[in-house]
Amino acid sequence: MAENFPGWRGTTIIGVAKGGRVCVAGDGQVSLGQTVIKGTARKVRRLSPGGRDVVAGFAGSTADAFTLFERLEKKLEAAPGQLRRASVELAKDWRTDKYLRNLEAMLIVTDGDDLLVITGAGDVLEPEGGVAAIGSGGSFALAAARALYDSDMDAEAIARKAMKIAAEICVYTNENISVELIGDAG
Repeated sequence: MAENFPGWRGTTIIGVAKGGRVCVAGDGQVSLGQTVIKGTARKVRRLSPGGRDVVAGFAGSTADAFTLFERLEKKLEAAPGQLRRASVELAKDWRTDKYLRNLEAMLIVTDGDDLLVITGAGDVLEPEGGVAAIGSGGSFALAAARALYDSDMDAEAIARKAMKIAAEICVYTNENISVELIGDAG
């Protein structure tokens, strides 16, 4: 990336696992430097490799994230129903492959059983307490979701409220939230 290029900034993605359901939510703002380029981007997607649903959300470069989504789908096709294994294989490739090493994104992925954060540093992290968040407003959303977790709110309600709180604090996060749910309720 050129030194004078202001760079793409921010987003907030959160994953909340509670009551047999996992909700992944993300805001819709894309910023370039101090300018909002788009307010309705969809950064949370449902992938269906081999017929098994996986929900993924990304923070970072859109093109890089889509490259990672494609690679994750291929890994899942090679290891059907094994999100954790596919995620580890993706993280290994991401860290060691000369092309992938330059990708600037982070992912939150879930199949309803596992909730994982995948980074370009080779990390595949399972969050503590059923909540994971990434992006510029991730720490705000994470703190809010952890505070709300023991309430009677379900995974979706917690994710939506945490995203609203993050959007009120982080200038790179808006309230145009996209949500995907996976898992069995109850």
